[in-house]
Amino acid sequence: MVELEREKIMTENPYKNFSIAFDAYFNQAVNQFPKTPENLYQPLIYFLALGGKRVRPLLTLIAADFFNGDVTKCLSAATSIEFFHNFSLIHDDIMDNAPLRRNKQTIHEKWNSSVAILSGDVLMVKAYQELAKTDKEISTELRTIFSKMAVEVCEGQQLDMDFETKNNVAINEYINMIRLKTAVLLGCSLQMGAICANASKKDCELLYQTGEKLGIAFQLTDDYLDVFGNPDQVGKQIGGDIISNKKTWLLLKAFELADANQKNKLQDWIAKKDFNATEKVQAIKEIFTALKLEDYLKAEIDFYYNEAIVLLKSSSASPEKIHVFTLFAQSLMQRTK
Repeated sequence: MVELEREKIMTENPYKNFSIAFDAYFNQAVNQFPKTPENLYQPLIYFLALGGKRVRPLLTLIAADFFNGDVTKCLSAATSIEFFHNFSLIHDDIMDNAPLRRNKQTIHEKWNSSVAILSGDVLMVKAYQELAKTDKEISTELRTIFSKMAVEVCEGQQLDMDFETKNNVAINEYINMIRLKTAVLLGCSLQMGAICANASKKDCELLYQTGEKLGIAFQLTDDYLDVFGNPDQVGKQIGGDIISNKKTWLLLKAFELADANQKNKLQDWIAKKDFNATEKVQAIKEIFTALKLEDYLKAEIDFYYNEAIVLLKSSSASPEKIHVFTLFAQSLMQRTK
């Protein structure tokens, strides 16, 4: 019975009405962007039109519904979350020198890096303008937690870049980095929805912690897809983390488990300045496969996902709503892109 429910959730979004309401508000907000300067706003319109999963703003609306809040009062807060998320993606793509995002050219590739930086900056400002539209009773609190989250995301991004040249990064350091870079945004998304619904402080904190754990599981799933995903489904370059020598969970675990010969091969590929990208990805992927890292990583993803659900069940949200969300969250963890 549970498996049948899960299959239904994966094909029929139980929060379809929330998504429709958000898309309508979000598209209206984007349509209100000025037309000039064209090279400032046109790249944003192009990038935001690429779509994406829009999971984070949906989490804000879901969290409000957990506590019987009016989701329409959360639309501006949810939009601020989506604007910020896309701002971070635009800047991440520049720093990662990524050619594709959602299977389309990144802004810095289609225009140039200067355009991408400035367009990302104005999108961050737009996020704060959306926050200013929330009810006065909660606006200050929302801006406070949003600002805290924004700083932590920047800290996480810096740690990510630092790790590229740092030796002996521990897995717990990596988990903390992705907590900051990715997970705090999911935590903030859920917490803001709970605040919009006037939930108790305890429930707001539990929702934040739930989001953090889900966010870690979500990022680890991205790590998995970067290596083991289908390039036609993922929508971006496969093996991008391998090519740029990012110290992902997979690479750190590989050094932990590898024998001397495998470690030497990994170190040789990391040290190479001139290499064939396809050959490098294939060679390192073969080592990952030999070490059965695919199974290890799936177990790690399950661990953080299960911790998130335990936290959510400790809140005062109804068991029925938690059950629907659990099935929906499972479908996100089983995604292919």
